[in-house]
Amino acid sequence: MRVLITGASGFIGRHVLRELQHRGIDTIVVGRTCPDGADCFHHVDLLAENDWKKIFSENEITHFIHLAWYVEHSKFWTSPENWRWVDATTKMVEAFCVSGGKKIIFSGTCAEYDWSSGYCREAATPLEPSTTYGVAKDVTRRIAEKICFEYGVSCVWGRIFYPFGIGERPERLIPSLIDVFQGRREAFEIKAKAYRDLLHVSDVASAMVTLLGQDFSGAYNICSGSPVALEDVVVELAKILNANPDCMLDLQEKDLPTVDLLIGCNRRLLATGWHPAVDLQQGLRDICKERQGENE
Repeated sequence: MRVLITGASGFIGRHVLRELQHRGIDTIVVGRTCPDGADCFHHVDLLAENDWKKIFSENEITHFIHLAWYVEHSKFWTSPENWRWVDATTKMVEAFCVSGGKKIIFSGTCAEYDWSSGYCREAATPLEPSTTYGVAKDVTRRIAEKICFEYGVSCVWGRIFYPFGIGERPERLIPSLIDVFQGRREAFEIKAKAYRDLLHVSDVASAMVTLLGQDFSGAYNICSGSPVALEDVVVELAKILNANPDCMLDLQEKDLPTVDLLIGCNRRLLATGWHPAVDLQQGLRDICKERQGENE
């Protein structure tokens, strides 16, 4: 097995690369930024015109993990940049299949689902995305599955829910809460009674690498399967940091545009033999240590 991975310098990608290396899997990284620890890196602008068939063939790539996408905080939900990534991904997929590749792992998103369902199952929950990002990912899946089917290439689509852990962007929820409790930013409104499906990023990575196995194909929810109230996240972080959670919890909630419940069913993923290894409390403690170290 020889894997080519995109997006390895991103939040999830760095952990996937580390997991691949931990398992001794020969890996080539392509992209504009070389991540720490990459043994073999090729500088490639993924949105430019590239000879992908040559890249896959000359490097004798058998498996492809495609994580790269437009991820600028908040803007990615509605940005037309999403469509550029649909086009770029389609070209990569076709070239990989033509060059004799065996399997592709994609990073999809829970935003492909109809969120009004609350509890999302791969085979039962409608795919009715309400954002440009979700629509673009779903369109990409449909195109990729069709191309892979035509060439007899195995295709796995991992719908990732709410990853958290070391290396998150400071604008994301948990780092932002830590900054509030440590006096680096003002408190902000959240829907404290909303439930989300949080999964540590190292467990996301181990799931994606597990899915490289030859027997796995189709869509998988990459999630914990366990609902966590955002209020509980606030309280746990405050406890770790010896802070008072009331500065967050006492804010009057307005009509925040978010659903009350968004959880994934992970039974199909568990059937692969994968199991999460990092619980919420340990993951939050690790992020707190990281954020404290960055600001000392």
